[in-house]
Amino acid sequence: MLVDDQVLLRTGFRMVLAAQPDMEVVAEAGDGAQALEVLRTAEVDVILMDVRMPVLDGVEATRRICGGGQHEGAPKVLILTTFDLDEYAFSALKAGASGFMLKDVPPNELLAAIRAVHSGDAVVAPSTTRRLLDRFTPMLPATSGEPARPELERLTDREREVLLLVAQGLSNGEIAARLVLSEATVKTHVGRILTKLSLRDRVQAVVLAYETGLVRAGGAGA
Repeated sequence: MLVDDQVLLRTGFRMVLAAQPDMEVVAEAGDGAQALEVLRTAEVDVILMDVRMPVLDGVEATRRICGGGQHEGAPKVLILTTFDLDEYAFSALKAGASGFMLKDVPPNELLAAIRAVHSGDAVVAPSTTRRLLDRFTPMLPATSGEPARPELERLTDREREVLLLVAQGLSNGEIAARLVLSEATVKTHVGRILTKLSLRDRVQAVVLAYETGLVRAGGAGA
């Protein structure tokens, strides 16, 4: 589903997507309110969502669709933004989006991102995630040093260690090298972390790590 108030932009994206054998544009909307209405009847796997739109912006639409990442079976949302370090993109990640990309992204990268989101992966580059969170961490509620969520107590020491490295922007391969583990083992740890914390993807895990004070601005562990 394409959600953007610029018809020309939607047309361009639709042409790119229509050429793919494994993709189909099943719906379009010009703002977040229209998107919510369309979703009442349309079956959608992935939504390409603009953030700045009239009536209802992409952040609030994402929040209602994803429920902060908690709605099981909800479409995955990929935010499209004009600016890299954008407060709207940050808010959308907190609202449950699986990632964000710039609107001028090359077509092959956009297609890869859609496929990644559909498979359950997040599509914010680690370096971008880190810079984004470092910039907007002051917007987060102050923490007392104690975990803000009791769920964090469910993590094993190893899982907590993996979460810290995920939050610092390391890929599974980099975490495996750092902890001298196989990449498959790291992937298993990440999956367990997401399950225990009721999170949809690693982007949500990164945001949670900052919100709870596990990681401070600059990427350092608390």
